[in-house]
Amino acid sequence: MAIDRVPALKRCRSLGIEPAVVGLSKQSKRQPRRTNRKVSEYGTQLKEKQKAKFIYGILEKQFRTYYDKAKQMQGVTGENLLGLLERRIDNVVFRLGLAATRKQARQLVRHGHITVNGKRLDIPSALVRVNDVVAVAEKSRAKDFFKGISENYSVLSVPAWITADKANMTGTVTRFPNRDEIDVPVNEQAIVELYSR
Repeated sequence: MAIDRVPALKRCRSLGIEPAVVGLSKQSKRQPRRTNRKVSEYGTQLKEKQKAKFIYGILEKQFRTYYDKAKQMQGVTGENLLGLLERRIDNVVFRLGLAATRKQARQLVRHGHITVNGKRLDIPSALVRVNDVVAVAEKSRAKDFFKGISENYSVLSVPAWITADKANMTGTVTRFPNRDEIDVPVNEQAIVELYSR
């Protein structure tokens, strides 16, 4: 299994995104290098694709599969692509505030701490559907990690397409996200143009 081991702050700096987008609270102390090089159209398209892959923690083969699936769906391909990425179970766990980063959310799902509709799910790339209930497993709620989350849990950061229940540490997907509700700094049209070359 391939793993992306690039340091997160270094990657954020090279892609030009804030570490808070990924869920990191750290800031880089390095000064950005000034470059006067003109970036080609292909270069900007490639950078947008790399941003999306890095933010959601996906490698190339899986990202291409999501693009092919989004292309077959009705509607705008770029918006469909971001909608599919938002519907991943690890992203939903991150959006619910049960994890500080998407990597941590991925690990929580992988270790079996998350249930969907009462059944344990350990595949981070699984897509949630409308009316799916995402919750912390009963056995896992007694762990120190989840006790700390329940004390500091905030429903304010949960997006509008998910309803959260603070007492039970659960969330229900009420509908699929719109492009306005996805706060990822990615130009999805550039990704579509890159793949349609």
